[in-house]
Amino acid sequence: MATREEELKALLHITERINAGKVLDEVLDYAYESLHSVIPYHRIGFSLLEENDTVLRAYWTRSESPKLRLEKDYSAEMQGSSLEKVLQTREPRILNDLEAYLKMHPDSDSTRRVVEEGMRSSLTCPLVASGKPVGFLFFSSMKTHEYQNAHVELFQEIAGQLALTLEKSRLYEQVVRFNDLKNKFLGMAAHDLRSPITVIKGYADLLKDGLMGDLDDTQKKPMRAIARNCDKMLALIDDLLDVSVIESGHLTVEMQEVDLRAYLAEAHRNNTLLARSKSIELALEMPEALPKVSMDPNRIDQVINNLITNAIKFSKQRSRIVLRAVLLEGAVAISVTDQGQGIPREEISKMFQYFGKTNVLPTAGEKSTGLGLAIAKRMVEVHGGKIEVESQPGKGSTFTFTLPLRKS
Repeated sequence: MATREEELKALLHITERINAGKVLDEVLDYAYESLHSVIPYHRIGFSLLEENDTVLRAYWTRSESPKLRLEKDYSAEMQGSSLEKVLQTREPRILNDLEAYLKMHPDSDSTRRVVEEGMRSSLTCPLVASGKPVGFLFFSSMKTHEYQNAHVELFQEIAGQLALTLEKSRLYEQVVRFNDLKNKFLGMAAHDLRSPITVIKGYADLLKDGLMGDLDDTQKKPMRAIARNCDKMLALIDDLLDVSVIESGHLTVEMQEVDLRAYLAEAHRNNTLLARSKSIELALEMPEALPKVSMDPNRIDQVINNLITNAIKFSKQRSRIVLRAVLLEGAVAISVTDQGQGIPREEISKMFQYFGKTNVLPTAGEKSTGLGLAIAKRMVEVHGGKIEVESQPGKGSTFTFTLPLRKS
């Protein structure tokens, strides 16, 4: 009883650690390294049922044998096999002498392979998750009769715990794989859309500017609309390309030392015309001396331009927006403050999520994809900073992001 209690305690600790794993190979590696304290083995194999449970394929193996003979992707038909019976009973199967078993079943290729690895006894556990068989766990030993006095219920408990964890890990890996596939598709689709839209915009610009013959006012108006909508589509495509790069983990930055005062002055000039088109004053406030900052100016351009564009989009005419820089300890804070509509407290959490839109509408009917702030957040984070918002409905909002000051 005391030994059994110790086994259960050890098993509980092991399964807690195993359940914390996400990636299937890591879960199995930890199981191999830790289960020695509970049960004997020199080899563990893990196989999954495929093709409507008609084929069993080896997914993972670890062995103390110097040469593996039954490796990953080895497969066998289930119909008519001895494992089919194990699956039907769902009870562990013990083979105390694999060499003797092979003599009786000379056509068993899998048995021959593990015998060639030096294994002499085995215990096979069916894995069942949510009432459905998912595969098998094979324990093998280089000693004959290793499992003759084994506590079968202990192996069943181990198999039950592992089945759920392995199924969870397999589903997690599928989600990761599908997410990667989605990001690749998104990037390819956006990239392929960019070229034809750029061509359309080029011809529209030539036509509206009279470079392919004179147009009357009636003809110029739709040309301007075509060019304007091409710009919107290109901006959306650029956002989608950024999302695919970020989500795939391939976002890169080209860091350089930047004169922050000159940089912010240029950002202010570049956005002033857009603010004036809506009769909004865009002010710039910063101290006389600002240190150089290590950053990727193109990526931070995206952040600042997005914050200013949003402020203009959600502000009323004849209001004021301030682009401001403040020195902090070890960082510089750059903020954009508007006198717009503000954001309800319960909706602030949506601001930095992909396609996260609030109920606050642009004051002139401008369009929004809901991607800009999510992209800006990741651009700031890759610089080692953070972004946040303070807002009060009816009084406006302040979006602030920080950039760390790195010593030379």
